[in-house]
Amino acid sequence: MKYRKLGRAGFDVSDIAYGLWGMSGWSGSDDRQSLDSLQLAVDSGCNFFDTAWAYGDGKSDGLLGEIMARNSKKRLYAASKIPPANGQWPARAKYKYHDVFSPDHVFKYADLIRKKLRVDSIDLLQFHVWDDSWAGEPEFRSTVEKLKDGGWIRHFGLSLNRWEPENGIKALRTGLVDVVQVIYNIFDQAPEDKLFPLCQELNVGVIARVPLDEGSLGGKMTLETRFPKSDWRSGYFGPENLANTIRRVDKLKKILPAGMTLPEMSLRFILSHPAVSTTIVGMRSPEHVRQNVAGSDAGSLDSGLLTELRKHRWDRAPQRWSD
Repeated sequence: MKYRKLGRAGFDVSDIAYGLWGMSGWSGSDDRQSLDSLQLAVDSGCNFFDTAWAYGDGKSDGLLGEIMARNSKKRLYAASKIPPANGQWPARAKYKYHDVFSPDHVFKYADLIRKKLRVDSIDLLQFHVWDDSWAGEPEFRSTVEKLKDGGWIRHFGLSLNRWEPENGIKALRTGLVDVVQVIYNIFDQAPEDKLFPLCQELNVGVIARVPLDEGSLGGKMTLETRFPKSDWRSGYFGPENLANTIRRVDKLKKILPAGMTLPEMSLRFILSHPAVSTTIVGMRSPEHVRQNVAGSDAGSLDSGLLTELRKHRWDRAPQRWSD
């Protein structure tokens, strides 16, 4: 396992990190298997874990807290997120900041998350949604400063809206944001345009999320793939998106180097960009852990393959089914 600095947060984090969303909101998850997979990840050198209160109303936070307690002698870093008070994903400029992240709401959930994680101070607390029209709100600044000054959190971050990587640049310029989380993968390369250069300039850590495009870059989905209605992916991979996605995945399979899997190529593409601190991967089984950790060990892709993968960029605008 290789490690990188999480920007000015200064943490040395595993470049393959553990995303816990699939342990609470996706079909097929099993708590015992989840805990076994988390433990294997720790044993394999993974030390950064990303969760959120919205992942099962604290369920994933609780699973992570249990693993951290079991491994109290190891330095594991926990990142979690506060849900929007209005229950709306993604954020929009028409929503008022106070109605989404009032101080009472933020501190209420910061306390709930601390208790689930079994810590006094959260390593990284993020707002789960964001709109840059809020960047100048005095309440935004005072809340983040109180979280830090009061020892509730060590560092603060933002999770940016899907396919809107530049809708966070104003917030980064306030100096309040230590880490930014953004969708970045072979299809979604837009963060390279403006967000990543600014993060490098300001020494803001970058968490690349959705490295496998919600599962399509795992390479196992087909045109016949269906998910239960209770599974978020049933909407994302509905009729508006599934066929287009499978067609693009099939093109990627044709350029896979011998001996390399599609997930490995996808992860190594992300880790080839110097602005990326870590990428969070959903790993619900020990097999997933072993496969993904290997991506860290293998390192960056060669320049020729990276050039070819640039051609597979897929710029998209937010849709009803993508929220």
